[in-house]
Amino acid sequence: MRLLHTMIRVADLNRSIDFYTQVLGMQLLRRKDYPEGKFTLAFVGYGDEADSTVVELTHNWETGSYDIGNGFGHLAIGVDDIYKVCDEIRGSGCDIVRQPGPMKHGSTVIAFVKDPDGYAIELIEGR
Repeated sequence: MRLLHTMIRVADLNRSIDFYTQVLGMQLLRRKDYPEGKFTLAFVGYGDEADSTVVELTHNWETGSYDIGNGFGHLAIGVDDIYKVCDEIRGSGCDIVRQPGPMKHGSTVIAFVKDPDGYAIELIEGR
């Protein structure tokens, strides 16, 4: 068994695809419209779905926004140089909501950014 993907609902699919591909460096792996169901699925990730866990972006055509809720935490992405990655993210016009530095009660260096829908993305150095 292995984890295949995590699904999140997004209000503006193109804006979300741009964020995950252009800001976070993922690839758009596939995208498909389902006209009868009035939704589109797009899969993004750092590697092929055959051997990598990916993110499924679900866009329901008639839904303009979602409440994040308090049950979902965040997606986590491993990076080699967190300070460089955060500089690049800032340069793309996105805000770092938790600046890079050691986590509380530990030494792991982390940072947080939010995607266009407000989902938290944790960056973890050295993973």
